[in-house]
Amino acid sequence: MRRTTIALIVFGFASIGAPVPSAAQARFDELLTRAERTEFTETSSYEDVVELATRIAEMSQDIHMTTFGYTNEGRALPLLIVGAPDATPESVLGTGKTRVYIQGNIHAGEVCGKEALLMLLRRFATGDYPTWTNDLVLLVAPIYNADGNERVSLGNRPRQHGPIGGMGQRPNAQGLDLNRDHTKLDSPEARSLVGMMNAYEPHVGIDLHTTNGTRHAYHLTYSPPLHPNTPSSIDRMLRDRWLPEVTSRVKEKHGWDYYYYGNANPRRPGWYTFDHRPRFNNNYVGLRNRFAILSEAYAYATFEDRVRGTLWFVEEVLDFAEQNAGEIRDIVAAADRQTVVGTSLATRAQFQQSEQEVTILMGEVDEERHPNTGSIILRRRDVVNPTRMYEYGTFEPAETAIAPAAYYILPEADEAIDKIEAHGLTVIRYATERELPVERFVIDSTTVAPREFQGRHERTIWGNWVATIETLPAGTAYVSVDQPLGRLAFTLLEPRSDDGFVAWALLDEQIEAGELPVLRVAAPGR
Repeated sequence: MRRTTIALIVFGFASIGAPVPSAAQARFDELLTRAERTEFTETSSYEDVVELATRIAEMSQDIHMTTFGYTNEGRALPLLIVGAPDATPESVLGTGKTRVYIQGNIHAGEVCGKEALLMLLRRFATGDYPTWTNDLVLLVAPIYNADGNERVSLGNRPRQHGPIGGMGQRPNAQGLDLNRDHTKLDSPEARSLVGMMNAYEPHVGIDLHTTNGTRHAYHLTYSPPLHPNTPSSIDRMLRDRWLPEVTSRVKEKHGWDYYYYGNANPRRPGWYTFDHRPRFNNNYVGLRNRFAILSEAYAYATFEDRVRGTLWFVEEVLDFAEQNAGEIRDIVAAADRQTVVGTSLATRAQFQQSEQEVTILMGEVDEERHPNTGSIILRRRDVVNPTRMYEYGTFEPAETAIAPAAYYILPEADEAIDKIEAHGLTVIRYATERELPVERFVIDSTTVAPREFQGRHERTIWGNWVATIETLPAGTAYVSVDQPLGRLAFTLLEPRSDDGFVAWALLDEQIEAGELPVLRVAAPGR
């Protein structure tokens, strides 16, 4: 059972619970986050996070602190392992438990997850959640965009309701949005993340955010993976059981309403979710055959309420994971065994309208003056306006292709080969040239976006696969689609994929020369 006294102290209501002895209070005060110490007017710096995480890890034999990589500016990315004998991948995998990865601060202006995860770790170390580690190992990364976190400004996210002392910036030190980098891997942070996933193989990924402009009456919204190629078994469990149960438990315990992420735009009537492409974390994790959950605390709720709501959300998500740990592992294992070779998969997708209108809780905001800058900030009003509208919360294929048995990547596309390997896909390099029946993509036309996006000019190509006999040179990479990450291989290498290597301009040099350096196996086998 969770210790109510500590939970109440965290949010400033100590008087409701039993008094804490002075020595215990002094020790507890040393474990407060910067947000708590400043009555939620400030957010934790990188140094604050590392210092507090270190103290928490020293308190509990079940918490081990390590790093899983480095930022563009060389900051170590802290990772706290909860529920394993030590922090090594071998130890974590050896437990046989369900592994849950949770990250905060991918956007460093969205700081609710960072603070909530530090509180969660403290609560575990002080005796809360005593049963979680019976069935779970938690991998907690509270400050993923560490470089962006240090670029605090009062001008970042100007209409968000706090912290009034400022917050970090959305991109990393390179100017890249880390939540657009999961397929192209242009940042050291993204490379570090996929390396961690390859090493620890989490069954579940949780990504904590704050909304950015959407308006409604919910304290928090969430999303499962949105790509239509996500294994259906994962989608069903999240939509039919996991997320509905979390929603009902929060409502029952705290009276707050949570719902699927969306945005209602008068110029486009309906409740629209965000993009399906795996450049986004939870969509990427879904294509790895893993459960993925995104949370979005409401930007116009107070900073304290956003942290509180995020913490409650993670607690309930983890409670469900603990209670269904074996089933989660079984579903993931079955998805890994299932081949997609020969099946029709989406290369491009479009919004899917709900069959009937649904009730969305719309809200209102008040304008306030920022106490330091005088600029307008918005605050959520406790007003709920149920509104009927169609929901566009899922995607359906707009274009499909049959997944081949394998792809060949010619050696001149060395960046593509490197990134395929970085994603954790099994690659075989041919030591000698081989004459093989293949399919080559004959390019009819191509367009390049005039404006740069995330450091690249996105590309679209049109054409057809044509069967031929080719002599493949030594160094050619063979990438089977009949492997656990086959869905990801298809998405990265299929030329019409809307978030693959072609789309991200990784193969521009060869395409400009008139040939795509990616071929397909003409028939099963190699």
